[in-house]
Amino acid sequence: MNIKMGSQKHVVLLLSVLLILNSLLFSGADEDHYYEFILQETEITKLCSTKTILTVNGSFPGPEIRVRRGDTVYVNVHNQGRSAVSFDWQGFEDPVDGSNELIQPGKNFTYEIELDDEIGTLWWHARSAWAKATVHGAIVILPAADEEYPFPTPTSDQIIIFGEWFKQELTEANETIAAGQADGYTINGHLGETYGCSNDTTYLLEVAYEGLYLLRLINAVANETMVFAIAQHSFTTVGQNATYSQRSFSTSLTLAPGQTLDVLLGANQNVGQYYITAQPSSGRHNTTGVIQYLTSTGV
Repeated sequence: MNIKMGSQKHVVLLLSVLLILNSLLFSGADEDHYYEFILQETEITKLCSTKTILTVNGSFPGPEIRVRRGDTVYVNVHNQGRSAVSFDWQGFEDPVDGSNELIQPGKNFTYEIELDDEIGTLWWHARSAWAKATVHGAIVILPAADEEYPFPTPTSDQIIIFGEWFKQELTEANETIAAGQADGYTINGHLGETYGCSNDTTYLLEVAYEGLYLLRLINAVANETMVFAIAQHSFTTVGQNATYSQRSFSTSLTLAPGQTLDVLLGANQNVGQYYITAQPSSGRHNTTGVIQYLTSTGV
């Protein structure tokens, strides 16, 4: 076969371009992510008193893990606390190696988590009840780089974790306390305005008028179903427990212990402030937050 030199150069150039495009396409398909978790004792003041709790990286709730579908996550946990602790990676299709590994004080362990078809919101937490109350956080699984949401693209997303607070210090020795009723309930670590303590803070969700927000709800309360609502607003449920779901519409949401929900919130009310409420099924406490509109359409 007789091919002219100019044609050969064009073929070589075309192949080179295709190889580069192929490399770019597949290099961004799946990524590895690395996180450092430091288990440590932290003093926190809530309900008019200060106590020491076990935290990850000094925060309650703990840090967020944010990845894409199909990625791999490495979480290196350093135990600088006083008790051995193991972690549970809630809701993954494939078992996470080392989930039963007790990390002794002064030691560390690296968890390797390979994501498969999970999409949406999951969470991680300590296995033992006393540590789980304060050692937990969100796992956000975004669509892969070449995927889109099967619903309108949100302006942004926001994690909302329902937690519980015990006045008594929780330790391995008094773990049964964590199985009882909490002294208060939190939204992202905030107790709100209903408990009568001046040092308690209130969760604030800032939104732009006509924005669309994907709320990632997690019920980290051990023994209570939580009911969530925002005054004069409604929700569209689009996913639960790391899978897309058939859309449903409601003005309040009920989450069983350990459950996650992904819901769309349209910021379509008059500009102002509206109460957020999170109430346990027992009705014993009512925790509040605030949604604050930042801008208007100039009406």
